[in-house]
Amino acid sequence: MGFFSKRISKIQPSVTISISAKAKSLKEKGKNIINFSAGEPDFDTPDNIKNSGIQAIKDGKTKYTPVNGTEELRNAIIKKFKKENNLDFSHNEITIGCGGKQVIYNALLATIDKGDEIIIPSPYWVSYPDMALIVEGEPKVLECSLENNFKINPQDLEKCITNRTKWLILNSPSNPTGTMYSELELMNIAKILLKHPHVWILSDDLYEHIVFNNLEFKNILQIENSLKSRTLVVNGVSKAYAMTGWRLGYAGGPKELISQMNILQSQSTTHTSSISQAAAIEALNNSDEFIKKNKKIFQERRNIVFSKLNNFDGFNIFLPQGAFYIYVCCNNLMNKKKNDGTLINNDVELTNYLMDEAGVAVVPGEAFGCSNYFRISFATSIPNLEEGCDKIIDACKKLK
Repeated sequence: MGFFSKRISKIQPSVTISISAKAKSLKEKGKNIINFSAGEPDFDTPDNIKNSGIQAIKDGKTKYTPVNGTEELRNAIIKKFKKENNLDFSHNEITIGCGGKQVIYNALLATIDKGDEIIIPSPYWVSYPDMALIVEGEPKVLECSLENNFKINPQDLEKCITNRTKWLILNSPSNPTGTMYSELELMNIAKILLKHPHVWILSDDLYEHIVFNNLEFKNILQIENSLKSRTLVVNGVSKAYAMTGWRLGYAGGPKELISQMNILQSQSTTHTSSISQAAAIEALNNSDEFIKKNKKIFQERRNIVFSKLNNFDGFNIFLPQGAFYIYVCCNNLMNKKKNDGTLINNDVELTNYLMDEAGVAVVPGEAFGCSNYFRISFATSIPNLEEGCDKIIDACKKLK
């Protein structure tokens, strides 16, 4: 009998984190690397938020808090849901964890038995399938094509549902594609889900505040409130407020589910940092201008990257509606030769080539369940984006 569990052999380290670590290591060794792999804003946390955390330390707010967070933070989250999403939640319908990732993991661990199915549209965030596997669930990948703007076809969704389906995960705007569902598209998905009352919905709204061209964000619960008894709305402070290291995510959902998630958390991390909770209150209550300013910056960056890469015949580019990623189809470069005569057989080999030849770190599409693509994060400076895109194109032009 081996020492390590069978379940740990089912999962792999996060590809995005691994590539970012490799890029950082190469930079520390003196190689000029432009890192387009990071899934976090390059902005600093705003001063008013940092000062709230500092003040909390000075005020001695360094003790344990309730598992589901301080009452003041829960009030701020309830207020946020009502003001921005017109959703009503009470205190026993709110959970707070160490990032959105822990909140999602707690939800799956609290609900999944061996063999239960989680429908995960692809391209997907890299952690969804691994989290499903580690709780002994079965990730059912629902392929969403570039031709359909990487969105769910409702008829395909219905075919995917079985009597073992527990969850559908909806991530809009999406990581890695930046696609965002319209009200009509969400309504059509809701119509399918209303026919299958055993299927719960996990709405991952982490990129809610990073949307472009004056589009209005909506989640499925805003469109069909009758799904509230089986919907978990997940959000956090990492992306919108540049607080990735503060590790705070939250969710609103049915009190029966929230209660079980909180029990789990009480036996693991207990709660996220009391200092992070104090800072998150300030983020949720007083950050409108920061969000507006950064949305414009991200849109300018998106337009630059799209314009540059779209002029290269080897790529097929999807224009994202939100988040800070561009998902690049590189199918035209498959089976082309490098200078040493070796072939590029897949997107993993292409991304390794771009790291070695161009000094640019990007994430292969295989990590997101959709091969012959790669993901660029435009959460970096415009000079970096311009230089990095030029280097990618120059390296790809050398392939014959």
